[in-house]
Amino acid sequence: MTPHYAAGHTHFRVRSPKASAVFLCLFDGAAEQRLPMRRDGDEWVVSLPGDRVGTPYAYRAEGEWNPAAGLWFDPAKLLVDPHAVELTSRFVQQPALARFGVDTAPIVPRAIVPGRTARVRRRTPRFAPGGLIYEINVRGFTLLHPDVPDARRGTVAALAHPAIIAHLKKLHVDAIELMPVTAWIDERHLPPLGLRNAWGYNPVVPMALDPGLCPGGVAELRDTVAALHRAGIDVILDLVFNHTGESDIQGGILSFRGLDNEFYAHDPDGRLINDTGCGNTLDFANPAVRALTLATMRHFVRQCGVDGFRFDLAPVMARGPGFSSTAPIFSEIAADPELNDRILIAEPWDIGPGGYQLGNFPPNWLEWNDRFRDDVRRFWRGDGGIGALATRLAGSTDIFGAACRSVNFLAAHDGFTLADTVAYAERHNHANGEDNRDGHGENFSWNNGVEGPSDDPAVLARRAADLRALLGTLFASTGTIMLTAGDEFGRSQQGNNNAYAQDNALSWIDWKTRDTALEDHVAALARTRRQRGPWRNVFPEPGQWLRPDGAEMAVADWEDPATDGFHYAPSDPAAGRLRVARSERAVGWR
Repeated sequence: MTPHYAAGHTHFRVRSPKASAVFLCLFDGAAEQRLPMRRDGDEWVVSLPGDRVGTPYAYRAEGEWNPAAGLWFDPAKLLVDPHAVELTSRFVQQPALARFGVDTAPIVPRAIVPGRTARVRRRTPRFAPGGLIYEINVRGFTLLHPDVPDARRGTVAALAHPAIIAHLKKLHVDAIELMPVTAWIDERHLPPLGLRNAWGYNPVVPMALDPGLCPGGVAELRDTVAALHRAGIDVILDLVFNHTGESDIQGGILSFRGLDNEFYAHDPDGRLINDTGCGNTLDFANPAVRALTLATMRHFVRQCGVDGFRFDLAPVMARGPGFSSTAPIFSEIAADPELNDRILIAEPWDIGPGGYQLGNFPPNWLEWNDRFRDDVRRFWRGDGGIGALATRLAGSTDIFGAACRSVNFLAAHDGFTLADTVAYAERHNHANGEDNRDGHGENFSWNNGVEGPSDDPAVLARRAADLRALLGTLFASTGTIMLTAGDEFGRSQQGNNNAYAQDNALSWIDWKTRDTALEDHVAALARTRRQRGPWRNVFPEPGQWLRPDGAEMAVADWEDPATDGFHYAPSDPAAGRLRVARSERAVGWR
């Protein structure tokens, strides 16, 4: 657990079942004091007199060094507390992290003993299915914003600035979803290429806020959440509970590997299971992994007031080793009085066996729906059917049934931006240093005759019409919808569909060159959607599907590739009528 002060002492506790000895390391600058800890079952404890709030600390563990047997004990390695909530510095990738016997104290951040703070007053999330979620990369979204003071740019605190909140209000955003704000480490191959991880999906420990994104620590996140709540906007954190930045067997020893390697899943011969593609996979069959997951979620609810969580590669959380829709983590979250009313969103796929699980999460979970993205893109590209489009518009009942849990999106952080979807037929990821092999190969994108930037008025007009048709489809759809920051005003990543390593102008949002006409159009779509009621549309109600000539759609019409569009006429005439016409790039309620 996180160190805490009680009865005149500061109490430290860390799990390391197979260690022969564990030491608490206290720091005063570079000076280190090592204190032996006492075994208490699978954990090690020590209590020190006085209040040690603000003290930098870490652990070292002794035991057998036998990586083939899953034993990585090296007392030269400084180990970050798995329950750390704040760090002295960011993680830095260096070869010494993986070299036995090399002291890593000069390069590994220390945790900080947290102070005692009152819990945030409990607040039920306002967000309801059907709302608009706005996905944000904190640094990329705020670093170049002209109205945010320089000292706050690129930080969580910037999200509380009036200019940022005004933009969110203009778009009628119901909740923001923050890409990871906990501390991460660069993948090993990035520093030699002069690149840095810009997304944060490579964490080391789950609770520790990144000192670069959140220099004010827990208080900064808490204050920012409170400011957004006052504006009527909920906050969802994107959490990575599928792997850690310790990577594969060539990776570093930073925390779990040096304390309790059984946090990671292994096959029967002892090899790391890699259902994530990141070198390791957390083992959710291990109760200690689930306990830390729940503790992390409670921490962000109690101390910061967070309204919900999106889980990256969420099938990993339900593996033991195979995916189960009744996995223990689901019932444990549902039984927790502090977590059972939170917004819960799954990215319902990983790369392991049976890893695509769209539609198979619990009834109160929302799920990212890539079928919506792909079918809508294909329809407007010209090679997708009208029946598939209507199914996605009506809530993907073929996947979710009548209770729509779909998070409909056209673009996300991973993949083309929305503007690049209509400007590039192929990925252009050469800047990532992997010979353009990384990133998705099939994006259902198109370029309107010119690959990349164009000054041809006709090409630009077609692209503008395509963007409005795509966005109109998103905002007319049944289900929760998600918009990635900057897509409302045409941001581009120059065709890079995997910009995780581009912490530079390629992925930073340029506020000065945004398409304000498109932004205003999106704001109008959002306003109309909000006015339509709880589901933001009327598809769940009885209605008629009509051909453009007014006749009822027949089976043959749905199956005919030449069918250009349809009208949807609700039983209540006051609800208006939805018109879709592919040839005219027209979609919207009338």
